[in-house]
Amino acid sequence: MRNEALIGYLLHQRPYQEKRALYYLFSQQHGVIHGIGKKGAPLFMPLQLFATGKRDLKTFSQINIASFSSVHTQAVQDDNAANVDIRHQESITGQHQYAALYLNEILWRLLPTEDPMPILWQHYQNSLDALKKPLTADELRLCLRQFESYLFNELGFSLTLHQDSLENPIEPEQVYRFLPDMGLVPTLHTEDVESMVGHAVFKGNDILLMIEQGLSVSTLNAWSRLHRQLIDHMLDYQPLQSRLLWQQQQRYQL
Repeated sequence: MRNEALIGYLLHQRPYQEKRALYYLFSQQHGVIHGIGKKGAPLFMPLQLFATGKRDLKTFSQINIASFSSVHTQAVQDDNAANVDIRHQESITGQHQYAALYLNEILWRLLPTEDPMPILWQHYQNSLDALKKPLTADELRLCLRQFESYLFNELGFSLTLHQDSLENPIEPEQVYRFLPDMGLVPTLHTEDVESMVGHAVFKGNDILLMIEQGLSVSTLNAWSRLHRQLIDHMLDYQPLQSRLLWQQQQRYQL
């Protein structure tokens, strides 16, 4: 590409020489792109820039915060345009920043480079817009779980809950372990469920409720355990820095 105009969000950056940085950009046009540009690009804001280069590492220039009109292609009614533009440029603050950092980290660590994902890009932008608003603890968790489900779909991971690893229907009184490579594995009656610390363990009744209600407040804890197990597996069980930061912040508040 040569001076190609891109719209995207900065996922991650590392220092590169004195005045430049190595950027991981989630672009609307090409998915995740790696490039070098002038230091100072902000997180969680839509950026407009130009990219040049034939290799994996591009050169980014003229990095600026994008206008609302350049990001959203659908027309907005004139009487609402000003209010929408103001909300679009608002910052993510407080604890919601940790949630946004989490979204960024799972994206830059899991997405392949230069693989266009316009649907996931739109879900990411919608999630950032949601994080600019006041949210309850459950609403915040629902926002993250919903985005994770979009990410799983984009990466080709389908969660099959209607049957176990042996292709048998889910039994209400049975207890299951979720193993990412196998699915829901029924436990033996001789196994001690309490000893399965660190595993995603579910009662059949809870799984059936997850199927019936989908992602809701009443099923949120179960979905959270399931998603965490799958994400940890996809990351080869390497720790997430955003998760560690969130845990440290929670301890300081106690």
